Amino acid sequence: MFDFLTPTITTFIIYLVIVLGIGIVAYLRTKNFSDYILGGRSFGPVVTALSAGASDMSGWLLLGLPGAIYASGLSESWIAIGLVTGAYFNWKLVAGRLRVHTEINNNALTLPDFFQHRFGKEGNLVKTVSAITILFFFTIYCASGMVAAARLFETLFHMDYIPALYLGALATIAYTFLGGFLAVSWSDTIQATLMLFALILTPVMIILHLGGWDMVVSLTEQATQHTNIQYSSLTNNSFIAIISAAAWGLGYFGQPHILARFMAADGVKTMKNARRIGMTWMALCMIGAVAIGYFGISYFQENPQHAAAVTADQELVFIELIQYLFNPWVVGILLSAILAAVMSTLSAQLLMSSSTLTQDFYKAYFRKKASEKELVWTGRLGVLLISLIAIFIAYNPDSRVLALVAQAWAGFGAAFGPAILFTLFWKKTTGFSVLIGIIVGALTVVIWPILFGPALYEIIPGFAFSALVIYLLSKNAKNLSQEHYQVFDKADQIYHREK
Repeated sequence: MFDFLTPTITTFIIYLVIVLGIGIVAYLRTKNFSDYILGGRSFGPVVTALSAGASDMSGWLLLGLPGAIYASGLSESWIAIGLVTGAYFNWKLVAGRLRVHTEINNNALTLPDFFQHRFGKEGNLVKTVSAITILFFFTIYCASGMVAAARLFETLFHMDYIPALYLGALATIAYTFLGGFLAVSWSDTIQATLMLFALILTPVMIILHLGGWDMVVSLTEQATQHTNIQYSSLTNNSFIAIISAAAWGLGYFGQPHILARFMAADGVKTMKNARRIGMTWMALCMIGAVAIGYFGISYFQENPQHAAAVTADQELVFIELIQYLFNPWVVGILLSAILAAVMSTLSAQLLMSSSTLTQDFYKAYFRKKASEKELVWTGRLGVLLISLIAIFIAYNPDSRVLALVAQAWAGFGAAFGPAILFTLFWKKTTGFSVLIGIIVGALTVVIWPILFGPALYEIIPGFAFSALVIYLLSKNAKNLSQEHYQVFDKADQIYHREK
């Protein structure tokens, strides 16, 4: 049994209490469904930037990516390169436009809601199909967060996987259930700071512990002699493998939980400063995560007696490193950073799934005149329902965080990325073309690995086929109403005036 009075666990529990406190304060501030789903569209650049970043960078940043680098070397860094590139263009091209277009289109609170109001009669079916797609892929995405949290609680509390799974899920569900978008976004700001602190400090400590950069390089070269992996190379993968890794960046254009942060900003002018803050934070975090995996190779080459857990599961490399390198009080803070990464993304995903259930199914089809209080509580119940499904998916103790994230990320990117880009940039885009594009993108992501295997990341054909379908069907469309063009022109004019 573990001792609850250890410094590590004490620090960890203090963090959980702070996050729960944020949830309670946000609960008192939540007056209506718009507050619960989008925080009243009131966030400035700092909260917008860090909330978007933290909701994006889940447990895979501190577990999956360092584990991939540790197992396969710097060639896996193409994932980070692709993500940073994709995130920049998402901020540059989508953020401000989406903020304006969703407000002009009946103050849409969710992506399905936006599609419905943008495309009129055709929008009803687009709304339903997009909502189903969101719920399907988010259950997989939420499961990845559950697995990451379980890995952390397993290690910290020396628990079996299943009890750790329930405890980790409970930690996130509590404050998301209470405070909604306000709690999630406020806590994201704290969590993003913790994540950056952990990802920058840990590589520095490894270098100091090993005696400098030259020793790190030397030990990595020694590790290379005992394996076929060229750890120090960015190019030891095939062209297809590099393209597949870099293609993660395409996914940004279609991630509902990230796009919701753009919709919640207080205006278009906020986006420029938010982009600068968000991209700086993201670049530093990516460098830190890659460095942890790469320097971990050197550390465990020098200290093989500590390598047993990492040999069994490379995704534990960060957790194992901090326990050997830091004072127990600091370990508690750094482990809290892992939970912060998990909770920030998982809470955003749970909330987005809940908002889809409430706004796009419950209100749309069952209770059109539901009160604000009823919708808020329906949203809270939706959080519990999605959580239970995600826990069920995560029940397999052999689940891998990065694999689950990759599937869900590709699903959203292929289904919604082209749909969002065409809707925001081409006024001739039709509801029918978006509907077919979403279906083609989602089905391609599901079917491609079954037919052709994992060599080419499924987001590439999914995104390409979806974009092609939307373009061809919209190009040949006729009889679009003047209102269809006028709404687009109005939003476009506001965007260019305010940016």
